Amino acid sequence: MSPSGSTLWRDRDYMSWWIGNGLSALGSSMSTLAYPLLVLYTTGSMAQAGVLMAVNLIGSQLTTLAGGGLADRISRRAIMIAGSLVQAGALGAVAWLARGGPVPMPALSAAAAVSGLASGLTVGVSAPVLRRLVGTDRIGQATAQGLGRDLTARLLGSPLGGALFAVARWLPFLADAISFLLAALGVALIRKPLGPDRADRERRVPVTAGIATGVRLVLRHPYLRFTVVWGALLNAAAQGFFVLLIALVHYRGGGPATIGVVNAIALLGGVLGAIAGPLALRRFTARRILLAAVWVFAMSFAAVTVVPRPWQIGAVLLVAMTAMVPLNVVLEAYEVRLVPDSYSGRVTAVTRFGMQSIQWAGPLIAGVLADRHGVRAAILVPLTLVAVLAVALHLSRSTLAILDGPLARVPELVPAELLAAPGRKLPGSPASSAPALPDPPAVPVSSLVDPPSRP
Repeated sequence: MSPSGSTLWRDRDYMSWWIGNGLSALGSSMSTLAYPLLVLYTTGSMAQAGVLMAVNLIGSQLTTLAGGGLADRISRRAIMIAGSLVQAGALGAVAWLARGGPVPMPALSAAAAVSGLASGLTVGVSAPVLRRLVGTDRIGQATAQGLGRDLTARLLGSPLGGALFAVARWLPFLADAISFLLAALGVALIRKPLGPDRADRERRVPVTAGIATGVRLVLRHPYLRFTVVWGALLNAAAQGFFVLLIALVHYRGGGPATIGVVNAIALLGGVLGAIAGPLALRRFTARRILLAAVWVFAMSFAAVTVVPRPWQIGAVLLVAMTAMVPLNVVLEAYEVRLVPDSYSGRVTAVTRFGMQSIQWAGPLIAGVLADRHGVRAAILVPLTLVAVLAVALHLSRSTLAILDGPLARVPELVPAELLAAPGRKLPGSPASSAPALPDPPAVPVSSLVDPPSRP
């Protein structure tokens, strides 16, 4: 039985997970800010900063599908602990490289790639692990709860990372390495079985076959198929904008500490959005939330190019993040509601892989454009892309029909029927609508449209 909203905070296993991941988010917010700062202050090139972020994202892509296949076949606990330990080692190596003098870009890129490879393995494990911890009846609430935790950690970590970087360039990376060790400890302290169950393991489905099953499930369901493509383009735009934001504040006179504070102001909006997300889901349809969020995001891209002061840039982004976090709640909650536990790792890995498949191009293209044409001109590219994505939502009403109904009444997929009969009408498909079902037991999750990945 899943813990209710009143007892979730008293669940020892959930709190081990929640605290460990919160500390990891705090450390990662420091290194996420410190990576482009390290390259910018070492080389002066935004293009090289974009290359570094792209290397990390590509590394994550290479192992995401494998992680999802393994999540439904071998110990999820072992994958989570091993991934955190490898990332701790990679961040420790970066701290050592940054301890004095120029930082060699090949070595820095290698560490970023290793961190990305380890991160990809854990991507497909997070959703099924949290599902085991909390059950299946509070998806929206728990998603917002996790987002609120992570955004609060990033709110604190961003200015702290900028301040630590100003003191010593290696300090933010050492702090993140320690945070990964604490995250591994948090998973190790969980007493509940995290799966997969022995019966599922004994089926011995090859990892490649499991991945192929996940791909087929996503391709044959219109909602999952659309959101993967749409989310991939949105993530690419967001990653590119993140690089340009740092450059914009830097070129307008902001130092590392100022950049951290601007990022913190924006993240405050994320905390407000995490609070507003569940409330919005009770008052508005998920489709309306999605549309409002994307249009606000697009207008924010335009606004930051004209406001003159760093704090004003932060204020614009505060509004954008307040709108965007409910979008994360919607996408994550509806996907997890659809997919049964035994397929959760594979499908999560496939959707994350798809959504992250081109996000590495965002910082790479943004950095090159900023070096050649200036930051303000470069921002026009992600701005245009986000506006197109907003229009696409208006034109996809039938495909997104599942978002017009309440989350509690979304029926779980029957994968065997879906895989056996591609032409069968499905919940959320243009030719069908979700039947009215009694409120079933349900699940919380973490964010789907990810914040900028830590290299």
